[in-house]
Amino acid sequence: MRKGTLVFVLVLCAVCSAALPGATAHAKQRASQRVTGTVYGFSGRLAGRSYPFTLIVNNYSSADDAARLSAAARSQDELLDVLDKMNAGRIAVGNNVGVKANAVFSQPTAEGGTKLTVLFERNLNLFELRYGTRSADYRFGYAEIYLDRAGRGQGTFIPAAKVRIDGNNWEVEDFGVYPARLMGLRSTGSVGGPR
Repeated sequence: MRKGTLVFVLVLCAVCSAALPGATAHAKQRASQRVTGTVYGFSGRLAGRSYPFTLIVNNYSSADDAARLSAAARSQDELLDVLDKMNAGRIAVGNNVGVKANAVFSQPTAEGGTKLTVLFERNLNLFELRYGTRSADYRFGYAEIYLDRAGRGQGTFIPAAKVRIDGNNWEVEDFGVYPARLMGLRSTGSVGGPR
């Protein structure tokens, strides 16, 4: 019985190791844009602190995605349901894995740079859920990033927000007094797809 199990494990290892180089090659073909920098907080739980910031964009959100978000903007719950089905990359503040960046919209600027608008579902902590704090109503995160032609720039980061979308107008209500600043941003790589 032990000999049969050993043979099975060896065959399984051989099959897995043979499949690994193909999986690695496929992952390398997938292009992504990485924006890194620092978040400086002015109010709320980020007040007076700075953290590393990372945005990984695997694909830009399309005009169809924007239309779906606009159609679902009647309530925060509907918007959250539509946003939950989208996945454009990851966003992280601090040295952690971060959360899914549900929607990333890219627009060219007049100076030849790029404006990235990021909307994501933030993680609610247990304290917020258990005690029904006011911050639990602010279920989204939002960032606006302005990059120049060289891929450097700055932006604004709102870790807890309410979002209302009316056509092309986005109204973002910050839970804190002031949004955090994104500074020293650098972009590497590029993404194909809708802009």
